Amino acid sequence: MKKNILFVSLLTVLLYTSCESKKQHKEKEVKFLVTNPIKKDTSITKDYVSQIHSFKHIELRALERGYLKNISVDEGQNVTKGQAMFQIMPNIYQADLDKAKAESKVAEIELQNTKLLADGNVVSQNELAMSKAKLAKANAEVSLAQTHLGFTRITAPFDGIMDHLHVREGSLLDEGELLTTLSDNSKMRVYFNVPEAEYLDYIISKNKEKKKEVALLMANNKEFNQKGIVEVIEGEFNSNTGNIAFRAMFPNPDGILRHGETGSILMKVPFKDVIIIPQKATFEILDKRYVFVIDKNNVAKQREITVGAELPHLFIVSKGLSEKDIVLLEGIRVVKNNEKIHTKYEAPEKILSELDMYAE
Repeated sequence: MKKNILFVSLLTVLLYTSCESKKQHKEKEVKFLVTNPIKKDTSITKDYVSQIHSFKHIELRALERGYLKNISVDEGQNVTKGQAMFQIMPNIYQADLDKAKAESKVAEIELQNTKLLADGNVVSQNELAMSKAKLAKANAEVSLAQTHLGFTRITAPFDGIMDHLHVREGSLLDEGELLTTLSDNSKMRVYFNVPEAEYLDYIISKNKEKKKEVALLMANNKEFNQKGIVEVIEGEFNSNTGNIAFRAMFPNPDGILRHGETGSILMKVPFKDVIIIPQKATFEILDKRYVFVIDKNNVAKQREITVGAELPHLFIVSKGLSEKDIVLLEGIRVVKNNEKIHTKYEAPEKILSELDMYAE
């Protein structure tokens, strides 16, 4: 009986040892997925904080002093070019015009009389010239008075939308006092700052003569329904930020954009013949990024890389890798530096095709 029990125990130990041996052998044969970086042309969409300005945006101010007699527009109203907006009490200016016209009439009569006398050699030609000069001066006074009277009626200089009113009817206005602002929002100028390095890439590119198309991400995180064109680059860099201002023009047919809004310009930046790897093949240590490169002996060696730009699920590597290197794609947290591993290779094209990414 004791012999039977001993035999069963021995058999159990042998079976357990055999299973453990097979398990360990199986673990040693785990294969980790590896691939090559891929070299290709691509582009990324960069965003730049922007300020949105109206195509035209002006302040409407009183050109004459007086009481504000009438306001014929309202805040937020669309106005057309030439439409009456404000009327300053014209009485004094009308009286000045009437006075100037009367003096002009007197000067005209005096000139006629002097001309008759000059024709009869009663007065000299100098007297005639003086009369002509007096009439010219009187006519100038008429023109000046008409101008001042015209300034009492303020009209819209262009089609646009007006802002809030700074005055009310009956207010006593000083010359130059702000009445409201007027914006032409048919087109919008969007200003954004570009770093020096990106400016240089843009300005020396072969396509610099071609107008660059950009998109606008509005404050509600939705893309504006019109595309813009980069038109202007300012003349100098900001010495404090190292940036230079670009300006893009956007059509605004629906009047969605208003002066003073903010948003983000979305601009595609091309990259030619760059090294691309999946983001999941990398890991960080103390703000530095690394990959495991597999050598010819299947040993995983940790290598630092420099990321030049980021795509969804992908990194553009500017330094540290070539397309001939083999990098570890899976098992980053399991594999240790200088550890020999079993690998399974897949072509980078297949790896990229399975990622939810954008590359072209």
